Parts: sequence; C-alpha cells; structure tokens
Amino acid sequence: DFEASFIRLIDKVTNGSRIEINQTGTTLYYQPGLLYGGSLEHDCSPSRSIGYYLESLLCLAPFMKHPLKIVLRGVTNDQVDPSVDVLKATALPLLKKFGIDGESLEIKINRRGMPPKGGGEILFTCPVRKVLQPVQFTDPGKIKRIRGTAYSVRVSPQMANRMVESARSILNKFLPDIYIYTDHMKGVSSGKSPGFGMCLTAETINGTILSAELASNPQGQGSPVLPEELGQNCAKLLLEEVYRGGCVDSTNQSLALLLMTLGQRDVSKVLLGPLSPYTIEFLRHLRSFFQIMFKIETKTPEEEHVGGEKVLMTCVGIGFSNLSKTIR
Repeated sequence: DFEASFIRLIDKVTNGSRIEINQTGTTLYYQPGLLYGGSLEHDCSPSRSIGYYLESLLCLAPFMKHPLKIVLRGVTNDQVDPSVDVLKATALPLLKKFGIDGESLEIKINRRGMPPKGGGEILFTCPVRKVLQPVQFTDPGKIKRIRGTAYSVRVSPQMANRMVESARSILNKFLPDIYIYTDHMKGVSSGKSPGFGMCLTAETINGTILSAELASNPQGQGSPVLPEELGQNCAKLLLEEVYRGGCVDSTNQSLALLLMTLGQRDVSKVLLGPLSPYTIEFLRHLRSFFQIMFKIETKTPEEEHVGGEKVLMTCVGIGFSNLSKTIR
C-alpha cells in the first residue's frame, strides 16, 4: 500500500519514468526518467508517515529541473519513521552545509495528523543547485542549547505542558538554555486521530544539530502512554543521541553520505557517531550505484574525550552536476 503510493510519488516528480509491476506484486521494473519537479500535491498512504516519503524527496529535490514545491498529506508524526518536525530541524540545516540554501528551502506544517487516520498536511519547497560543495565537518563542538516542540492534537492542551515539565526535569541538570514550545492544534488543523508527542533537538556551538523524538501509541493500539513518561523517555533518548555524538545525528547519516558522494571531485569528511544498520546498508547501495568507497576511521572516546565511539568518514565526490537545471 505505502510502497505503491511511494512509486506514484516518484512518478509525479519525474518525467518519462517507466514502471511495471507484475500481478503478484513481487517484481518491479523501473526505468528512471528525468527529475522534473515543479508544483505538486500527493496523498501519502496513512500506514507510514510523511517522513518516509520526505526522506527520499530530500535526496532528490536539489537535482530537479524546476524548484520543487510539493504538498504532502497523511500522517505527520508516528513511531516508525522520522517525523516532519525532526526532518525540519535537522535535515534542512544539513542541506545548507552543502550549499543548498535560500529562502525557498523550507518545510511548513499546515496540519498535524496522527496515526491511524492521519489528516495532516505539509508543504516542502526546495531550490535547485547545479553542483554541491564538499564539506569538512569533523568537530561537532559542545552543546549550547536545547530546543523542542511538544505537540498535542484532539487531546487536552495540558498534555503538552506535562510533557515539557517532565522533559525539563531531566535536561535542566545539564544546561540552563532549554526552550520547548507547546503546539496544540485545534479544529481542522488537528487531523483525524488523537495523539501527542515530542521532538527535541540539541544544538552545538559549531552548528551540529542532534535530535530525538517520541510519539504516543496510535488510537486503539497498545497501552495508553502517560505524557510524563513520554517526556522523560524523550529527554533520555536525546541524551543518548548526544552520547553517540558526531556531526550528524543517526536519522540523517545516510543523507549526509549521499550528498558527500554527489559532491565535487574533492575530499569531504564527516565525523559520525556509531553507524546505524540503515546507514551500513546504504553504504552498500552507494558502492553498487556509484562505485564509491568511503575511508572509515574509528575514533575511540579517549581521543575525542567524549561519548561513544566515533567514525570519521572520508570520500572523494564523483563530481555530479545537475544537467537538467534550467539555465536563465
């Protein structure tokens, strides 16, 4: 269901793709077309959140022919995929480091939608770039502030405040500059299902952003979650992410590695925390598609004086340039 919806989305943003699926749905023949972009709308399947579709669009959007402006509808926050809030807080600053920036780079949340029924809506716009800059991003720096959003839809607005208080009770022991916004949407903009959750980000003096998030169980599934517990667990998850460290958090490791691969024929370096299983699989794909190998050096906590083991990833970009970009 959600995979079919994803293929339809890819078909919308490209021009001249050929897609054939056999009757049992076990084999897929896909011949890619040109990345076209433009103004689009897409209704995502409610079985996965919008983050599942947005992650792929973040990889493709800078290389379209026309700047992408797309409205996605569906579930904005769930327990499986990175939520829209996390991608907005972490993936967009990461794109800016590679030279993809401008006023038109944004993710705007018009409505929130919680599982199972969804009903959320977001707007994603991204400018096009001809080439990407190489990055040298090896010093994460110390954490200077923590920001976050506690959201609640179709439940008491007090839920958000309770999550904020319990998260602060843990984080205040570490640093004073903490601000967690409460976001309670009403009426049409609150989607079709009740729920609440939290997204926290820690920012360092060098502009590294690490994130953690949690959402309540979908209506009618699993045992109900207390907002106090959710706030505390989310704060602990953020501290764990800080312990893992690196210049990119575990959600965006693969995006950073892809952009390094597609950069100029120059050396790019990024310090990451322990590689997630998803990232390891992604590195295998990079090798088979681009014939590119990363130099991987491990840094022990003693050398870095902080947190868990780190990995320094180095590669030379393939010098990809966006051929379909319209020249004005």
